[in-house]
Formats: sequence, structure tokens, C-alpha cells
Amino acid sequence: MRTCEITIKHPVGLHARPAALFVTTAKKYVSKVGIKYQNQTADAKSLLELLSLGITKDSTIEIFADGDDEETTISDLINLVKSNFNE
Repeated sequence: MRTCEITIKHPVGLHARPAALFVTTAKKYVSKVGIKYQNQTADAKSLLELLSLGITKDSTIEIFADGDDEETTISDLINLVKSNFNE
């Protein structure tokens, strides 16, 4: 299992379009992918679960992946967040 902490800088946090991009990216991989925020965990391949966390701008989240492609999965998700969701 690989984990990484990162801060969300997008103005709306992980809501609507950024969350949809995150889920779409996570679904490209076979690894189990999740997010932990304020002692709550969500499946990063589920838009509803991700939105239920209420992640806002400047929130620090932990992304975790477990599976054969976990390194690539984490790397791709980190790059997405760092690119401010391609904006």
C-alpha cells in the first residue's frame, strides 16, 4: 500500500468538476484507491463518497492506493492535484 498527503488548492476544493476528474483518474487503475480526510475514509472511485467528505480549499487529504499499479495511481493523482485539476 502506498500513501501520500497533499493539500487541495482548488478554489472549490474537491467538489463538482475537480472531484469528477479525481474519480475519473482513479478509475483508470486496478488498485483500490481511497481518500482519508478528518478521520473519514471514502472510495476515491465513487463520486458520491468523495463529495460526502466535504473537502474544501486548503484541506490536507491522505490518498492511498493498494494494488499492482499503486505507484502509478498515486503519482497520477498527485499530479492532478498539483496541476490544480488541469486549470
